[in-house]
Amino acid sequence: MSGKIDEEIKRWTVRRKSVLVMDIIQGKTTIDEASSAFDLPASEIEHWVEEGKRGLQNALRVNPLDVREQYERQIKDLQQAYGEAMLELRGKKKQNSSAADEESN
Repeated sequence: MSGKIDEEIKRWTVRRKSVLVMDIIQGKTTIDEASSAFDLPASEIEHWVEEGKRGLQNALRVNPLDVREQYERQIKDLQQAYGEAMLELRGKKKQNSSAADEESN
């Protein structure tokens, strides 16, 4: 019986995560306390809390987005940011190579 309890503690199901996130949101515990109690990285618990808040906000919308649409939107935003960063990086490389060309002349 003890092995099964240990196995359940190691396995963080959606239900378990939801209970912990709600306890944190309701102020019944803190991320640091949960991190120590369950031997989990605080950053992982913070991620669960953020995902929980995002899900809650979506659920309270007049027209909730489905999960796929949410992820597609996030991917599109990340791809756009990546593209902008690459353009900026190319521009800086171009400036540096132009400056190096001018110095060698």
